[in-house]
Amino acid sequence: MSEDAIAGVITRWYAQAARDLPWRTADRTAWGVLVSEVMLQQTPVGRVEPVWREWMHRWPTPVSLAAASPGDAVRAWGRLGYPRRALRLHSCAVAIRDSHDGAVPTTCDVLRELPGVGDYTAAAVMAFAYGTAVAVLDTNVRRVYARLFDGTALPAGASPTVAERRVATSRLPAMDAPTYSVAVMELGAVVCTARAPRCEACPVQRECRWFAAGRPTADVVRPAQSYEGTDRQARGRLLAVLRDSTDVVAQQALDAAWPDAAQRRRALRGLIVDGLVEPIGDGGYRLPA
Repeated sequence: MSEDAIAGVITRWYAQAARDLPWRTADRTAWGVLVSEVMLQQTPVGRVEPVWREWMHRWPTPVSLAAASPGDAVRAWGRLGYPRRALRLHSCAVAIRDSHDGAVPTTCDVLRELPGVGDYTAAAVMAFAYGTAVAVLDTNVRRVYARLFDGTALPAGASPTVAERRVATSRLPAMDAPTYSVAVMELGAVVCTARAPRCEACPVQRECRWFAAGRPTADVVRPAQSYEGTDRQARGRLLAVLRDSTDVVAQQALDAAWPDAAQRRRALRGLIVDGLVEPIGDGGYRLPA
């Protein structure tokens, strides 16, 4: 089967199997797509969807978010994790308001100039918001392509190469490339998963070189990152105390949130350096104003 035919099979599968997600609706906005893509980085859809809905209700445009404080953005981010993304989204909204008349840019080059927007996010906005034929290479897409066309369990390297992007672009069908892009992503997210692929449900199983080879395991297994007891968990506990308060938080409240004093000091120092926490007065702290 040709790659164009494979693209057609995957696109038709998506028409029947796609999850009903709010950033995919017909009335989606470029801002809504951009927010979803930032929130979905390293975070499951199930955790993102309710936060995204609340965020878009509160800040339906970049201008509305730009008028809020960075601390408001961090507080609304809740427990999604990696809260610096909230600050980047706020900075992004400010840049869109101040440099682009409040409208999300419509080219990859200009999108990449926004704070926190890299190659993937720019391509996703162009494809899913503006309907542009551009290759969108996230972890799911790269895994599907590695298995389907290369016969390997995982793609080579942590990030796509120039050659990989070129090949991915060549695989875009002439008709409805944006739908194909999201369809491949969906296939990787719900069927061709990293740890428990459901090959029996795959619409292109017969064409898959990895399946035909007996599903060989990857030469290098990427270990899952631990969370319990880490500095990241300590940061999350401290930030939760600040997020749940509308006043300046005293040092004693932070001390009660994490028992290890040295780790607590290190986590708090990191939060301050990252701009997520501001020291106020003598021993008080708050989210950024």
